Amino acid sequence: MPLKTFRGKLADDSKERISLHTRNGLTGYKIKKFRLIGTAPGVAGNAESVAKLYSVDQLLIDGLVDFSDNTLLAVAMWSSSSDSWLSYETVVFEDIIFNQDIYITFTDEQGNISGNFYLELEQVSLSLNEATVATLRDLKENTQNPV
Repeated sequence: MPLKTFRGKLADDSKERISLHTRNGLTGYKIKKFRLIGTAPGVAGNAESVAKLYSVDQLLIDGLVDFSDNTLLAVAMWSSSSDSWLSYETVVFEDIIFNQDIYITFTDEQGNISGNFYLELEQVSLSLNEATVATLRDLKENTQNPV
């Protein structure tokens, strides 16, 4: 299936909507890659950056990660220190197929560092029944988690 990619830069404590919805909802998406890196990875200083992908818009932007949140699609963490060490971790819930817009949040727990993200989505053709289920699930999650 074709891939759709997104990349961008997010300021500390910010979020961005990634527009994916279509008129008929018959195009679904699965996350293939989600990467995060600071905007100045070689510069001395401390960073503990967290980016999270959600199926619904988020009111609160923080570095807390809760795998029991069924609106959470993926998490990426990137850390560095002035001692020249780097750490990187990504968790993607691959079995989730969505056909509505998704939302990315970004925060740096150590300061005011910006972050770069790269997102790769696999397009999936959905039957009418699959599209209806995906859309209704997203609508249900939006009403349970209003912004």
